[in-house]
Amino acid sequence: MANILDGLKLSKQIKVEIKQEVEGYKDNGLRPPHLAAVLVGNNGASMTYVDNKIKDCEAVGFKSTLVKLSDQTSEKELLNEIDKLNKDDSLDGFIVQLPLPKHINEEKIIMAINPDKDVDGFHPENFGKMALDMETFLPATPFGIIVMLERYKISTVGKDVVVIGRSHIVGRPMSILMSRKGNPGDATVTLLHSKSKNLEEYTKKADIVITALGSPHFLKAEMIKDGAVIIDVGITRMEDSSKDRGFYLAGDVDFESVSQKASWITPVPGGVGPMTRAMLLKNTMLSYKRKIKVNN
Repeated sequence: MANILDGLKLSKQIKVEIKQEVEGYKDNGLRPPHLAAVLVGNNGASMTYVDNKIKDCEAVGFKSTLVKLSDQTSEKELLNEIDKLNKDDSLDGFIVQLPLPKHINEEKIIMAINPDKDVDGFHPENFGKMALDMETFLPATPFGIIVMLERYKISTVGKDVVVIGRSHIVGRPMSILMSRKGNPGDATVTLLHSKSKNLEEYTKKADIVITALGSPHFLKAEMIKDGAVIIDVGITRMEDSSKDRGFYLAGDVDFESVSQKASWITPVPGGVGPMTRAMLLKNTMLSYKRKIKVNN
């Protein structure tokens, strides 16, 4: 039976560390770090994410601001809001919650965010710095996985790593981080996607499989080797009338069968998700420290 990579437990520990740091700065008469979130429209999942991010800020002593806009907001109006946040010196970082309404160009919005406040790590400048091994804001989910591997002392050096999914938010950055120098890193990485053939051939040889497909129960026990480390980024709402909420959350991994064969595995929920949220706080802290250095 696999050991559990408990993202919930680890994220709580990281939040305690951040809170202690914040208290130290406040004791020295400094303001707390400040994170803002922009929410456009009433997407249920997005509203839950943003609410959780505000709770996280409160838990660690950050100041948080929510900019809530209707789904009728024009692209120009959203760009004006971003401009205000870019110019706000009391703000260390902000996120624009995705997805945005169809009439708004997400790429244009991401490009408009000041890279120094882009704590999601999505701006091309930050993505480029990450690819060149320079200090920057790492995208929160890959960052969370890196920290999880580090804290659970799972070495990636010389290992065969398969990443399934090539999104700009998870798959692509994950493949870059796994192949960089150092540990976590120094792995031989294969990036698989919807056009990849004989996917199983690769996953069966992999020491570590990171899947970010959004395809429930896709990865089965027969697709992995004994003792593999399995990281499940996928999360899909599955209707289930037997549950109080009427649904349950499923990952990309068939947890029941795969957990019998893997050495380590992330659960869904409670694995990668809480780590993603904790890394948003870590990125905000990084921005805050940069500002303090500049101002002192």
